[in-house]
Amino acid sequence: MSLLISTSILPGGIVEICPDGEIDVDTAFEVREGIAGVLAKGRPTRIELNMRRVSFIDSVGISAMVAGFQMAEVSGVKLVVTEPSRFVHRQLWVTGLLGLFGAPEPYFAGAGSAS
Repeated sequence: MSLLISTSILPGGIVEICPDGEIDVDTAFEVREGIAGVLAKGRPTRIELNMRRVSFIDSVGISAMVAGFQMAEVSGVKLVVTEPSRFVHRQLWVTGLLGLFGAPEPYFAGAGSAS
């Protein structure tokens, strides 16, 4: 399966990166390159890696996320994960990395937003 990555600018200078598909040995570099590309264009206030459409992630994908976190940190930019799919949330929890990425709650399709 391929991976599609879209990037958008949110209010407040936040850049959102949205991978869609599977992040594995064949596609993990795309996540790392996406983060590096955002950092090469400037210094956003924050990078949000929206993981709600990621159906699978392996150890190489997790490593790419950590590398992206480190690149952002060196640049003085905070990188957080938002709306992780249940699978991504579980993988981050099992690896002990959930806190590194802001301890996001898992995304539940169809759930209403809390006000």
